[in-house]
Amino acid sequence: MGIVNVTPDSFSDGGLRFDPERAIAHACQLVTDGADVLDIGGESTRPGASPVDADEEWRRVGPVLDGLRGRVTVPVSIDTYKASVAMRALQAGATIVNDISGLTFDPDLPAVVARAGAAVVIMHTRGRPQAMYAEADYADVVAEVMVELDRRRRAAESAGIAREQMIFDPGFGFAKRPPESIELLAGLSRLHGLGGPILSGPSRKSFLSTTPGDGAAAGRLWSTAAAVTASILAGAHLVRVHDVREMGQVARTADAILDKASSSI
Repeated sequence: MGIVNVTPDSFSDGGLRFDPERAIAHACQLVTDGADVLDIGGESTRPGASPVDADEEWRRVGPVLDGLRGRVTVPVSIDTYKASVAMRALQAGATIVNDISGLTFDPDLPAVVARAGAAVVIMHTRGRPQAMYAEADYADVVAEVMVELDRRRRAAESAGIAREQMIFDPGFGFAKRPPESIELLAGLSRLHGLGGPILSGPSRKSFLSTTPGDGAAAGRLWSTAAAVTASILAGAHLVRVHDVREMGQVARTADAILDKASSSI
């Protein structure tokens, strides 16, 4: 899954693709580089980020979705927690809703997903991005993430979303401090107990910094490669990344290793 940030304050690129034409060109390049899915987002959800209203979010992502229509054949995901944005994106050709809140921020979103029959990424977090670290208190982060994702799975089913529409994301870095994100990555295989595909999104995140004070997100290529490898060996079905060409090579190698390891059991 290739990431297309249409924001002026992305943690990873600082707004480099805020212009719609640049975002469209970047998305097309990601497909050329091997992306199987595109994830389009118009609101930064980094810790401490300020929210934007639905009209502004659509003003950012709408032209990109329109510009991609007929130019790419891979599925398109809309990275939003707002029902109105998701509905317009699905009407514009998106087929996946990627919700960082796990269907908790907007009570109208589950119905939008259910009516459309769209796939939905249910991500784990606690609290809003502005103060999520206040909720980062775990005795066993893997077990607690599983319990909370399972609760959200059951709520989604109650809203009419079929189990086969759901993808689960542990939410690295969301309401989790670096040691907890590492622990969650180490225990990622336990999330298969949720009974659905797993999406892993470690790309360029600060928990991968190996040098204290390292704030250069774009410089975390090699640590991202390690996290992508670990994710695939743990059985992740999707990896959400910025560097599609490089991480595609990593993914194919890790997948070949996993295939051989499985066949030798």
